[in-house]
Amino acid sequence: MQQGDRPALPGGRGAGRRPAHRGLTQPSAHPVHPVHPVLAEVVRSGFVEGRHRGSLVLLGRDGAVELALGDVSSPFFPRSANKPMQAAAMLRAGLDLDGELLALAAASHSGEPFHLAGVRKILAAAGLDESALRTPPDLPLDRDEADRWLREGAARSPIAMNCSGKHAAMLAVSAANSWSLATYRDPDHPLQLAVRDAVAAAAGEEVDHIGVDGCGAPIMALSLTGLARAFRTYVLAAPGTAERRVADAMRAHPEYVAGTHRHDTWLMRGIPGALTKVGAEAVQALALPDGRALALKIDDGAARALGPVLARALSLLGVDAAEAPVLARVADSPLLGGGERVGEVRAAF
Repeated sequence: MQQGDRPALPGGRGAGRRPAHRGLTQPSAHPVHPVHPVLAEVVRSGFVEGRHRGSLVLLGRDGAVELALGDVSSPFFPRSANKPMQAAAMLRAGLDLDGELLALAAASHSGEPFHLAGVRKILAAAGLDESALRTPPDLPLDRDEADRWLREGAARSPIAMNCSGKHAAMLAVSAANSWSLATYRDPDHPLQLAVRDAVAAAAGEEVDHIGVDGCGAPIMALSLTGLARAFRTYVLAAPGTAERRVADAMRAHPEYVAGTHRHDTWLMRGIPGALTKVGAEAVQALALPDGRALALKIDDGAARALGPVLARALSLLGVDAAEAPVLARVADSPLLGGGERVGEVRAAF
């Protein structure tokens, strides 16, 4: 769930050629910036003071597109929404994790004590410690934990960075295969090549664009439709497969995927069988156990719009708000004035 600008990406898909120089691609000299529909409005004191545009795709039980708003076919960076596919690639490469630690390998964790303890467990089982991590030093995502760290004078740390679970797992599987630990983030590393294949297979489309995510690991571009299709693939996968193992671990231990105070945790607790993952720059993907799925991107990266848009999208997919009160919880995105609620961010489609 790292932060960063969404780059302009060249259009079109080729034959899936692997980039020759560090896996990085350059933006088009003349990028096209389509005007996407308004997905959310910012309402203060009864006055619409802002709007968030974006794109959204809904897939039905049969996998067909039921609703497409904006651009759902051009590649973009799903950011941390790609983590389930990264975790599945690691399982296929021999990662020996299950349960909450496998969920942590697919996590954008909040840096709560149980998250950090889990990261240390993954590393210790591989004979490593947190000095091996190449995540950038950070504070916990959880506000209370970050405040506590600052009060106690703790320094920013690689293990507190929300992707440290994924990186610990990458180190563990690299150690198990005698692959380089120093270069595990390199796009040409054997693990990252396996990740690329896993992402493409789940999405049903080639990966032609690779960038550097906020944590330093490679990030593979997909379309919104491909991202929704990937999550659908995971919930429908046969028991025992790498895809299903990741989905089952995430759904059984959602607090390890996100944290105590996060939407992903609430959704997977509140909607039986749902698999969901947020990504930086306001990306969200979610699949229901019967194959219905969605993916969305808010253009300006405003996380405050995610909850209202996601709740509306789930309603359109047929999730009953009366049976899933978590929708109201997720949709609530208040605006404050003088410390009191004076408005909200609300869905506008």
